[in-house]
Amino acid sequence: MNDQNDPGHGNSPAAWVGVVIMLIGFAGGTLAFWFEQPVLVWVGVGVVVLGPIVGLVLAKLGYGVKGPRYVPKSHS
Repeated sequence: MNDQNDPGHGNSPAAWVGVVIMLIGFAGGTLAFWFEQPVLVWVGVGVVVLGPIVGLVLAKLGYGVKGPRYVPKSHS
């Protein structure tokens, strides 16, 4: 396998943080929908929108797949 051509598949701290933020927003918004709390549903939507933004900021700070602060772990 040629590691230079491997895109990393988003396996970086920036990607993981962005996805976890979106999952929290989606889960919270879903619970708020079940309990008929429209304001909290929209807060959940805002958190979901915030996830990719945080991921991009972290990638720009060097925590993306090709960033200088990202240290890939070897697979066993």
